Amino acid sequence: MNFRLVTSVLVVGGLTIAAALVALGQSKGGYTAPRYAFDKAHADLSGIWQAKASAGDDIEKLLVGDKKLPYLASAAAKQKENAKNKAADPTNKCWMPGVPRLALINFPFQIIQAPNYITFISEYAHVYRQVFMDGSKHIDDWPGGLWLGDSRGKWDGDTLVADVVNFNPSTWFDKAGNYHSDKLHVEERWTRTGADVLTYEATITDPEVYSKPFKIRTTMALHKEPNFRLMEHECQDQASPASASF
Repeated sequence: MNFRLVTSVLVVGGLTIAAALVALGQSKGGYTAPRYAFDKAHADLSGIWQAKASAGDDIEKLLVGDKKLPYLASAAAKQKENAKNKAADPTNKCWMPGVPRLALINFPFQIIQAPNYITFISEYAHVYRQVFMDGSKHIDDWPGGLWLGDSRGKWDGDTLVADVVNFNPSTWFDKAGNYHSDKLHVEERWTRTGADVLTYEATITDPEVYSKPFKIRTTMALHKEPNFRLMEHECQDQASPASASF
């Protein structure tokens, strides 16, 4: 890169350094993600990724800016009750983890990109979700809501932005019993910030449970072990007497 050329652009065009780097195809951190095979304008996020083992324990530990989850006074008691009754965790019943928990739970997941949608396949209980990239609108109403919500995506530079709504209220965010209502709205941002690093951010809004939106952030690591792949995971309901024999 010709530094003198970049400098002249900054002076003549009045651009910031960050804007100049973006114009040159680099991220703010200087990393340029590989290109998506079917669309060279966007990043390739494909691969098998996994969050650190403790990411799904308590989303309060992943907060950006805030130190405490902004529970409404009327909702805080339910979280405390959930925390005391960890056996009630919906994943103990093999229910779908929900969003953002599907990305945070301690199982690898694979991202597969196609022109009109991006698929996330988790090793956990064969769960998968799709983020539709075709410009279609959210489903107006889905009776009872969806376990993983309705995801519609777009690109913001090299960041995949997924807008997720139409949830059912039956999932927890984590093992700590942090929860939501059917008014949950999640905006996810997936950015490849290194060759083997995927940075995940989620802004969470739920006016029935929280007094204001809050943001969480964590990173995922790319599995590069030879022949690494997703394995079968047959979830056994821990509340079922039959599961004791396995």
